Amino acid sequence: MYTSDGDAHKDLFQEITIQLWKAFPKFRGDAKFSTWAYRVALNTAITLYRKSTRSVSTVEYEKHSFFISQDEYNSEEEEQIKLMYQAVHQLNDIEKALVFMYLEDKDYTEIAETLGISEVNARVKMNRIKGKLKKILNP
Repeated sequence: MYTSDGDAHKDLFQEITIQLWKAFPKFRGDAKFSTWAYRVALNTAITLYRKSTRSVSTVEYEKHSFFISQDEYNSEEEEQIKLMYQAVHQLNDIEKALVFMYLEDKDYTEIAETLGISEVNARVKMNRIKGKLKKILNP
C-alpha cells in the first residue's frame, strides 16, 4: 500500500527489517511481538512514504532531448540597453523607482500608490524623466 512498484516494495521491506533489528533491544514485551513488529513496520512505511512525497522527482537528462531556440545575438541592442541603464543610474532614487516600475508595465495608479504621490504627479514626473533621459542619451 505504501509503495508503487516491486523495487520500492523490496526497499521498504529491507528498511523495515533494519528498523526492527535496531529497535529490538527496546522491545519490552508489553504487547505481543507481532503487534510491536507491526507498529515498527507501519511507522517505517509511513516515514518513507512521507519522505518520498516531499522529494522532487527527477528525470535523467539523456532520456530527453531539449530544443531551445536561440535568437540571434544583437550586440547593438545590448549596447543600447547598457546605455539606457547607465542613463537611468544618473537619476535620483525616486526617478529610478518610477522608471523601473514603468518598465515593468505598472499602471500609474499603482506607481502613485507605491511612491506615495498622486497619479497626476506620477505622470508628470514620468514625462520629465523621459526628457532627462533623452538629454542624457543624446547630449
